[in-house]
Amino acid sequence: MPDNAKKMRRAPTQKRSRERVQNILKVACDLIAAQGSDGMKMGELAQKAGVSIGSLYQYFPDKASVIHALADRYNDESRHCIEEAFSQVTSGQTLITAFDQLIDIYFDLFLAEPVICDIWTGTQADKTLRDMELEVSRENGALLARKITQLRGDQTIQASVSARCLLIMNMGEATMRLAISVPLDEGREIVASYKRMVRSEITDMLGVK
Repeated sequence: MPDNAKKMRRAPTQKRSRERVQNILKVACDLIAAQGSDGMKMGELAQKAGVSIGSLYQYFPDKASVIHALADRYNDESRHCIEEAFSQVTSGQTLITAFDQLIDIYFDLFLAEPVICDIWTGTQADKTLRDMELEVSRENGALLARKITQLRGDQTIQASVSARCLLIMNMGEATMRLAISVPLDEGREIVASYKRMVRSEITDMLGVK
């Protein structure tokens, strides 16, 4: 968990310690799903995870560090999902189709996982999470830019498409936050509108007439 090490007081190295941290995070997910991150208390988390409060603080100095670790985990899962989808792309049309499907998967995940909703709805109130979101958008945008460059067969365009791909990815996060904050039917329309805009932008970057 190298990305979490700067937030955690002690990064787990042994298998038993890693399992303990994973259990703590699982219990934290359950608590957040039931009562929101604001309602989660470190004492309750320690009790339900079956560890002493001292042991909990050895890994997580405060509640914010738990939230950051969960955000890191979901970001890693998201990146893996994107990488896997892009690995199957062989043409401009399959890229557009793959990205379209990723948007649907991501929206369904937001709807199904209250923890993700809770974490990212509060992103704008936490500078560290805002910075994390921007970095994730850059990394995911770079994946898209590389794939477009590869399909175009022209390495000189990567710099020009990078900013546009960053925008697509960052707008995706904002779109999901908005879509889950309104009634479901309206949220689906918002997502559908975002998908249309992304299709148009990707098509333009691919140079498809």
